[in-house]
Amino acid sequence: MTDETSTVSGGQDIEIQLRWSDEDKLGHVNNARVVTLMEEARYRWSRADNDEQRLKYGTVVASLQVDYLRPLHYGPAMFVRVGVSRIGTKSYTVRHIAYQHGAVAFDGSAVMVPLAADGVSSRALNEAEREWLQRRLIKQSR
Repeated sequence: MTDETSTVSGGQDIEIQLRWSDEDKLGHVNNARVVTLMEEARYRWSRADNDEQRLKYGTVVASLQVDYLRPLHYGPAMFVRVGVSRIGTKSYTVRHIAYQHGAVAFDGSAVMVPLAADGVSSRALNEAEREWLQRRLIKQSR
C-alpha cells in the first residue's frame, strides 16, 4: 500500500459524495463508513459499462484490508481510484485508494470471489471476466 497516488498507474477514479451522516463526533468520516465508501466505489466501477452478464451471479468479499492514512472530512470532493491488483483462479483483488485535497486518505483492498449459479458456491473466473479484469490492472511503481 502507498501514501502517494503519483506512484500508482491505471485504475479509474470514482467521485464519491460524502454524506453528513458519514462523520463521527470527532468531525471526520468514521472508519466503519470507509468500508461502505469502498463498496460504493467498487460497485460503480464494476458496473460502469452496464454489462450484466459479467459476474452475473454476484461476488462476495472474502477478505478486506484498509490502511487509514489521513482523516476524510465532509464537504470537499473525495475520489477513490479503483483497479485490480491481482487476478487468481477463483478470486481477484480490487484496490481502493481514496484521496481528498490531493492527499491519500486510505488505501484498501478487497479479495472478491465470484459466485456460481446457486448463489452460494464459488466458481472459477471465466475467460471473458479474466480479460475484463486484466484491462483494469492498477500498478504500483517502486
